[in-house]
Amino acid sequence: MKRNRILPNLKEKLLQYFRFVVIIFTIMLLLSLVGNVVSIRKAESKITEAEDRVAKLKEEREELERNLSAIESNFYVEKQLRDSLGLSREGEIVLVLPEEMILRKLAPVESGEEATLPEPNWKKWMDLFI
Repeated sequence: MKRNRILPNLKEKLLQYFRFVVIIFTIMLLLSLVGNVVSIRKAESKITEAEDRVAKLKEEREELERNLSAIESNFYVEKQLRDSLGLSREGEIVLVLPEEMILRKLAPVESGEEATLPEPNWKKWMDLFI
């Protein structure tokens, strides 16, 4: 008889322990799932940031390639030779102007007089008779 009483108690305790283990296991699975979702979200944000950087770098590369093609052109080389080194083509005359300060010294001095209009005729007649 005692055995019959112990067996149901043992089954109840085992069932309680089993429920406890299932609950703990479920909680652990949920925590793991939440952690995985968070890590996936972080990875997605890193991917979007990397894609943005790639797009910006592609734009920068295209701009640099455009600049490079412009710099490699004959027009740019000729412009640099003319502007920086003061070189010219055959038959051209290079005119080198002095610096701005020297030009100001050489420029004619403006007189302090302002150009005024002549007096109108009616005023001249008034001055003559009055």
